[in-house]
Amino acid sequence: MSKDYIEVRGAEEHNLKDLDVRIPREEFTVVTGLSGSGKSSLAFETIYAEGQRRYIESLSAYARNFLGQMDKPQVEAVEGLSPAISIDQKNAANNPRSTVGTVTELHDYLRLLYARVGTPHCPECGREVGEQSAQQMVRRIMSLPEGTKAMVAAPVVRDQKGAFEDLFDDLQSEGYARVEVDGEPYDLSFDDPELDENYDHTIDVIVDRIRISEDERSRITDSVETALAEADGVLKLIVPDPPEGAAEELGGSAARSTGDLAGGASEEPEDDDGDADGVSADRLVVEFSEELACTHCGIDFSEIETRSFSFNSPHGACPECEGIGSTKEVDEDLVVQDPSKPIKDVFEAWSYNRSYYRTRIDSVAKHFGVSVDTPFADLDPDVREQFLYGTDEQVVFERQTKNGVRRKEKRFEGVIPNLQRRHVETESQSTREHIEDYMAVTTCPACDGTRLKPQSRSVLVDGTPITEVNRLSIGDAREHFEGMEARLSERDRTIAEEILKEIRARLGFMEEVGLEYLTLDREAATLSGGESQRIRLATQVGSGLVGVLYVLDEPSIGLHQRDNDRLLNTLAGLRDLGNTLIVVEHDEETMRRADHIVDMGPGPGKRGGEVVAQGEFADICEADDSVTGDYLAGREAVPVPDERREPTGELVVRGARQHNLDDLDVPIPLGVFTAITGVSGSGKSTLMHDVLYKALVREMNDNTSVDPGEHDAVEGMEGIETVRLIDQSPIGRTPRSNPATYTDVFDHIRELFAETKLAKQRGYEKGRFSFNVKGGRCEECGGQGTVTIEMNFLSDVQVPCEECGGARYNDETLDVTYKGATIADVLDMSVAEAYDFFESHDGLRRRLKLLKDVGLDYMRLGQPSTTLSGGEAQRVKLAEELGKKDAGNTLYLLDEPTTGLHKEDERKLIEVLHRLTDNGNTVVVIEHELDLVKNADRVIDLGPEGGEGGGELVAHGTPETVARTEASHTGRYLRDMLPDVDAEGPRSDRRKPAKATDDD
Repeated sequence: MSKDYIEVRGAEEHNLKDLDVRIPREEFTVVTGLSGSGKSSLAFETIYAEGQRRYIESLSAYARNFLGQMDKPQVEAVEGLSPAISIDQKNAANNPRSTVGTVTELHDYLRLLYARVGTPHCPECGREVGEQSAQQMVRRIMSLPEGTKAMVAAPVVRDQKGAFEDLFDDLQSEGYARVEVDGEPYDLSFDDPELDENYDHTIDVIVDRIRISEDERSRITDSVETALAEADGVLKLIVPDPPEGAAEELGGSAARSTGDLAGGASEEPEDDDGDADGVSADRLVVEFSEELACTHCGIDFSEIETRSFSFNSPHGACPECEGIGSTKEVDEDLVVQDPSKPIKDVFEAWSYNRSYYRTRIDSVAKHFGVSVDTPFADLDPDVREQFLYGTDEQVVFERQTKNGVRRKEKRFEGVIPNLQRRHVETESQSTREHIEDYMAVTTCPACDGTRLKPQSRSVLVDGTPITEVNRLSIGDAREHFEGMEARLSERDRTIAEEILKEIRARLGFMEEVGLEYLTLDREAATLSGGESQRIRLATQVGSGLVGVLYVLDEPSIGLHQRDNDRLLNTLAGLRDLGNTLIVVEHDEETMRRADHIVDMGPGPGKRGGEVVAQGEFADICEADDSVTGDYLAGREAVPVPDERREPTGELVVRGARQHNLDDLDVPIPLGVFTAITGVSGSGKSTLMHDVLYKALVREMNDNTSVDPGEHDAVEGMEGIETVRLIDQSPIGRTPRSNPATYTDVFDHIRELFAETKLAKQRGYEKGRFSFNVKGGRCEECGGQGTVTIEMNFLSDVQVPCEECGGARYNDETLDVTYKGATIADVLDMSVAEAYDFFESHDGLRRRLKLLKDVGLDYMRLGQPSTTLSGGEAQRVKLAEELGKKDAGNTLYLLDEPTTGLHKEDERKLIEVLHRLTDNGNTVVVIEHELDLVKNADRVIDLGPEGGEGGGELVAHGTPETVARTEASHTGRYLRDMLPDVDAEGPRSDRRKPAKATDDD
């Protein structure tokens, strides 16, 4: 074998049939073929898996215990392998704390930049802050009222792991007796704190307990200087019982913290303002620092570190939202859903304790001189405001007790503040869940969604805080940092030069893969699979590795044709560095740019697993048995409809302003097949998911827990009966999930087996034939069919269960047969075989036919969902949705349903969507694939660019109309798919012309 090739021999993973193939090294190879033909089995489960396994086996047995093991793929040999990196379609992260900036490591460089050359400013007055002397600290402490008791403490440990036994011994030997550990007081003379070394701790040494007096100034000064020396220039002043106004006397709130309540509120609070008997006042803790402080406002700053700019650290996170950027707040519109109701009934949110709060409402109504039967909407606006947010004046509250009527004069807390407080204080889970029905996720009011605390937001580099940089798009951020060195001082320029170089390089790589529209603070969980993959691709480009094998899974998914060239240039650049690229892909342009193509087939599933054709683009086009070649050469094509349907009405989204949508009015025609198109980041998903779908669910299903994106209204809802969203979420994560269980086919099958004569004689019910519950399943393997043998530091081995032979069921269950087949035999049938087998069962055949119609006739009913390709999983979900009862007038919303589909499979999918529309439904699809777009009756094209440059309606009408729109990027590419249309207009009248209104 030549060293210039990766050679695979005898591959039998999944449906591969003893496959031998040679893939050139240091070249760009595309693996293509029908969905389910074995592309991923070859590229990921065989080549990549073997590369990873070999790397892990090269490590020590100790290291392997921590890394986990990869199963050895079913292959005789793989030679010529390089270290392998997989870049697949999985989301970058599901953690709400993960953003584009954090997953690309850009935020790490930004934190370093701001920590090293940032200039701190006061968040109150905006002045640049400076150092503070011990004498200034003493003057501020002495500003407290005469006689105030306080403690001067030295924070010797701050948020560090450890047990600190030696530290406590040293403190005792130095004469210190008292410390506070995590806020709890300890006397070292009697006991040493026993700390868990695996948790962070804060230890404050009590240097002195003082009473504010001019006679004590000298002592206080000595204590302050001692504390500063012990804690490297930092001290805490702890005021256990602060007098009124103490916080203001000591200055600003940024470094102030308060203790916890000593008591708790009862489930039925005695007072409407939240006061509870037995609750002590909060103590006051103020931190002073010799390093940074605003002498004008009296605000002390902690040392500026990289963690000061991390919203994942308590040192940088906004204390209100804890670095999430959003909070749950009681929503006025949810609390008062029907203002026409009388005052006594309008506050449904208080129904969890109606009798108690009814007395409150009666008292407040009496105070304002109104009847509780008065409709809430008829109240004076100022009175409505005080009902909701609290009264300006004292209210006389009357409450019947066993000793008579109890009267108390207090201000009314207000419904919304009361609910907000009760949500925090209640120990009842049901009460908390009830209140949450009236809460909405809102941007954190304290940090305005920036996630960072005020001090961190007030550090500037080149006059800009880090929070403003995080809100920039990648393209704008690159411009912001361009030439920044020239605007810095000589000292800062020397420090920042390398950091800025790394920031600009990473931003450049992100632009290269077409992601310039993403903002740095965009949550990683909201990214599409294609965006997540391109982020990881940009990271790999930045690493500059050479001699690596990269395996990619359809990187063009979710990418507009306009941006595809930049992606392909990036892949070519990786190859030119000396790397090998294996890309699973259906995109024609990607295949044209590839050095080598491996076409799998000839069919899907059991009919696949072979190499049908191999070579350059021209070789595939000339191959006789290649379905891919037929489409590439033009011998086969997805046809254009002869006619376009006419709408029966329209939904109109008014004033959509969510994310980058620019106060958009969008008409969505009913009764037709519509494609929403536009470049990546133009607002397609925001329009369909965040605005249209959520607004329809909220209004049509009266689901107040759904919070649609910002918009004015959705008009025309009376034209549809229901709405269904078919998105890209997976059908299952465990081997127990399979196509039969997901589509409910298995329920029908189990019912048939339960109706057999033998099952009835033995008393077997439907549950007997489930492998997920005890009774009929094999208990040796728990219904899995396989048993996992742990091999310590070697990879675990999956072997067929000896008890059931892989059948999943026990012998008694397998005694029951239907038309001569056991339940295990049925699960092993393909969809096509099962369709013929259950010929007399109409309901079952209808569901199986849907699986056939979306091109999954080859798939086994019991095939574990973990072994399905991305295209297969998407089509199973589509078939399951289509299997629901359809009475027409349903709005189907689909998000890129062609993901992972070959041209031949696309044609089948398009036929299903046409059939859905012909049945009187409305189909709306977000899509980049032009073969599907050209089949739509109407196209809604957003743009013209991504991010801030998008969010506008560029074109709307038939595909021919959009193709003639010069401003539409989609139109320019669509023109090539509609040969009878050019920029001036159609050259043929063979299609039914659209109405004039559709071309507006």
